[in-house]
Amino acid sequence: MRYVFIMSLLLLSGFLIKAQNIDKIINKKAVKKIEQKLSSDKMGGRGLYSPGLDKAAEYIAKEFAKAGLEPLERSSSFFQEFKMIDAKQINTSGIIGGDTIAAHNIIGFTSKKHIQVDNTSGFETASINTGEKFLYTAYRYLQAGKNYIVWVDSAEAQNFSTLNRLKGPGFPSDNSVIFVLSSPKEKFSFVIDNEISEKKLKNIAGMIPGKSRSDEFVIFSGHYDHLGIGKADANGDSIYNGANDDAAGITAVIMLARYFSKLHSNERTIIFAAFTAEESGGFGSQYFSKQFDPAKVIAMFNIEMIGTESKWGKNSAYITGYEKTDMGVILSKNLEGTEFTFHPDPYPDQHLFYRSDNATLARLGVPAHTISTSKMDSEPYYHTLDDEIDTLDMKNMAEIIKAIALSSKTIISAEDTPARVDTEQLR
Repeated sequence: MRYVFIMSLLLLSGFLIKAQNIDKIINKKAVKKIEQKLSSDKMGGRGLYSPGLDKAAEYIAKEFAKAGLEPLERSSSFFQEFKMIDAKQINTSGIIGGDTIAAHNIIGFTSKKHIQVDNTSGFETASINTGEKFLYTAYRYLQAGKNYIVWVDSAEAQNFSTLNRLKGPGFPSDNSVIFVLSSPKEKFSFVIDNEISEKKLKNIAGMIPGKSRSDEFVIFSGHYDHLGIGKADANGDSIYNGANDDAAGITAVIMLARYFSKLHSNERTIIFAAFTAEESGGFGSQYFSKQFDPAKVIAMFNIEMIGTESKWGKNSAYITGYEKTDMGVILSKNLEGTEFTFHPDPYPDQHLFYRSDNATLARLGVPAHTISTSKMDSEPYYHTLDDEIDTLDMKNMAEIIKAIALSSKTIISAEDTPARVDTEQLR
C-alpha cells in the first residue's frame, strides 16, 4: 500500500512538473511578444513578394534557430526556396472549323512564352457543359497534369471570364490547358503569346529529429503571408496586419518549436513549417508537400486564426475535417482532465478542410487537419485593416497552443497513429 502511495505521488509530481514547464514556455507574455513582432506595421502586412514578407521570413528563421531546430534533411538553411511563373496573356488568336474566334473566348493556362496548338498536337479534349460546377470542373482539369483543350458550352459565357480568377503565378509546368468558349470542333488551331516573369518565394521549415522513428513525420504549420498594403481608410491605416490571419498560427508554430525542443522526447520527427502564398492559392504548402512521401507523414496540425474565442467560448477550438479521421478523438483523449475541448468544424458549408494549407496532404491521404477558433460566419476583422493585435486574446491563445502541445503527445511519442483520410471519398 505504501509502495502504491509513493508511486502515485511520483506520477502526480511528474505531471505537475510537466505542467509547470509548459506554463513556463507557453504563456501570455511569450505569445504576445512573437505576435506583436509578426503583426507589426514594420512587416508591411506581409504581402506577396514584398520586403515585409522577407523580413517576416528572416524573423521566423531566427526564432527556429533560437529554439534549437535543425534544417530539414538535404537542406543547409531553414529557407525552402522555390520559383513561380507569372504568364500574362498578351496576344491570342484562334480558328475553329475555318472560322476565326474572338481572342477573349480563349483563355490559356501555360508556363510557355509561345504556344501554338491544333487538332494534330496530341492535346486531350474535354468539355464543360451547362449545369456543371463551372470553376470546380475547370480546376480539376488544371490539376490533372495533362495537356487539354477544354470546350466550354456557349451558355456559360457569363462564367467564362471568371476563369481569370484562377490565373496568376503558378509552378513551372510542361503541360498547358486551353479553355475555349465554343462547341467542340474536329479542326482547330490556337496561338497564345505570354509575357513571362519569374518570381521567387520561400517557406521556412525546421525539425527535431525523432529518436526511434525518425523516418515518420508529424507536422505543425501555419502561413506567414497576408494581404500587404491597400487603400487607406478614414484613419489613414493602409496595412493589413493579419494578426489573427495568420500571425497567430505562426506564433503557435514558434511556441511549439520551443516547447518540443525543450522536451526533446519525441520518437517521431517533428517538422515545423511556415508557409508562404496561402492567400494566393496555397502554393507554399503545395511545394512543401511535394518534398515528402505522404505515407511517411503521420499527422499534420495546421494552425490558422486562433487569436479569438471560438463559438463555444474560451478553452475550445475546432478541427476541420474532424469526421475524416480519428485524429480528433486522439487529441480529445489526451486532453481528458483539462478544461479544453476540441469540436468538429461547425461551418461545413464553408468547406474549410479544403481551403487551408492542410488540403494538399489531406488529398494524399494524410490525417492533415486545420485547428482554428475563427467564427467564419461572424468574424468581424477577417481580411480587414482592423485585424490587429489588440483584437486578440493573448491568454486564451496561449491556452490553445498548450492544448495543441498536450493533445499531440501520443502521436509524437508513436503511441497513437491516426487513421488515414479515405481518398476515394474525396473524388
